[in-house]
Amino acid sequence: MSVHRVMGIETEYGIAVPGYPTLNPTVSSAQIVTAYGQHVSPGGDRTGRWDYELESPLRDARGFDMSRADADPGQLTDDPSMANVILTNGARLYVDHAHPEYSSPEVTNPRDAVLWDRAGVEIMRRAMALAEALPGTHPIVLYKNNTDNKGASYGCHENYLMERRTPFADIVRHLVPFFITRQVFTGAGRLGVGQDGRRLDYQISQRADFFEVEVGLETTLKRPIINTRDEPHADPEQFRRLHVIVGDANLSDTATFLKMGTTALILAMLEAGQLDDLDLWPAHPVREMHAVSHDTTLGHRLVFANGRRATALEVQQELLARADVFAESSDPLTREVIEAWGAVLDDLAADPDRCADRVDWVAKLRLLEGFRERDGLAWDSPRLQLIDLQYADLRPQRGLAARLEGRGVLRRMFTDDEVARAMGCPPEDTRAYFRGECMRRFPGSIAAASWDSVVFDLPGRDALLRVPMPEPRRGTREHVGALLERSADAEALVAGLMRDAG
Repeated sequence: MSVHRVMGIETEYGIAVPGYPTLNPTVSSAQIVTAYGQHVSPGGDRTGRWDYELESPLRDARGFDMSRADADPGQLTDDPSMANVILTNGARLYVDHAHPEYSSPEVTNPRDAVLWDRAGVEIMRRAMALAEALPGTHPIVLYKNNTDNKGASYGCHENYLMERRTPFADIVRHLVPFFITRQVFTGAGRLGVGQDGRRLDYQISQRADFFEVEVGLETTLKRPIINTRDEPHADPEQFRRLHVIVGDANLSDTATFLKMGTTALILAMLEAGQLDDLDLWPAHPVREMHAVSHDTTLGHRLVFANGRRATALEVQQELLARADVFAESSDPLTREVIEAWGAVLDDLAADPDRCADRVDWVAKLRLLEGFRERDGLAWDSPRLQLIDLQYADLRPQRGLAARLEGRGVLRRMFTDDEVARAMGCPPEDTRAYFRGECMRRFPGSIAAASWDSVVFDLPGRDALLRVPMPEPRRGTREHVGALLERSADAEALVAGLMRDAG
């Protein structure tokens, strides 16, 4: 068993224009994307339109396709009119309805997931500064958070490649209790309870209150704990892409590492049948998801359908014990995830404050409690609401998470140089390498791209040429690096690909 599998993170960023609350957020989001696109392609070369031809956002894992007429507009993610930039690191930067979104390149492990997610934060910081310099643009502020506390929520979605042969009913059965309880270390913290946040109490997760059903296709209303979108971006006979929408947008590297790593471990055990005898189904899953988030003492006992009761920490400890045995002889990174998982659960059980260097909701709560004690503030103080928001502020001089990192209070996993490299360079062990290197080397010849194809516009050809990439672990540096190095232009690259294909 291993944490190594193809994965990625999509993050919608909160957006505001201070002093201009009525400005259209879709327009402001487009300014963010356009500004960065002009920065990475100053000579006017293409930044690549997104190729929607093979996308199917309304295909349901339960065996049917929802009609476009029945779909909520939020489910229609194949809108070619939205601003879009395909980056040289293999990622996608675009407008997802009213938010700028960074979709990381495909990676093969949770450590790389953290790195290219961090690269996205720095790209968004750079985009804010670039957008401010555009004529007629007011300063735009971005937040890596999940709610405006006025009833709106926006996502930080995880994606994991899974074996198609795993029954979807098993996925639901085992992931629902895992997702409900993993909040104790993945929650980003929120001052506000309920979707509109009117009750000003502190809770663990920013997303929990926005989930209303157990299973479903939607992502923006009647949000389900298990999302059923069946869009693998890979060979559909062999793979499914598990689209996870319950997670918070983390500022802590360790929280992101644990979020991705523990989920990968659960999926590995699920695929291997190692959870078949485990019965952790909650009697009321949605109610329990809210209850776990609302209890910062971590003492809430979930009620399971079989009559058992246990805290979220106890459920996580049980899953960890299974993983520890199952992964006894695994690779070093898998053992690192297991050890970090165990350490954070032990510290949360002893005293959550011990995790202020790794867990966002604890780090933020410590800040809020400090201001409350120093200035005698009640939870409904507007100052505390500003601190809650300021934790996720991407402006380096204003963002409290960034300042905690600068003081060494919040742990970092990567240096500035490592993050800067990931802003421009793709992972080398997935097809993101081919996509990103094509955008870097031959931007003028790329008509479009998607997760599973690159479309070339070559001189002398009457039609565009699509190069399919159905295998996420092909198109790597090992596979195509030498060919890219000896190809003087896109025509030579395509000719080489055709020769290799036989």
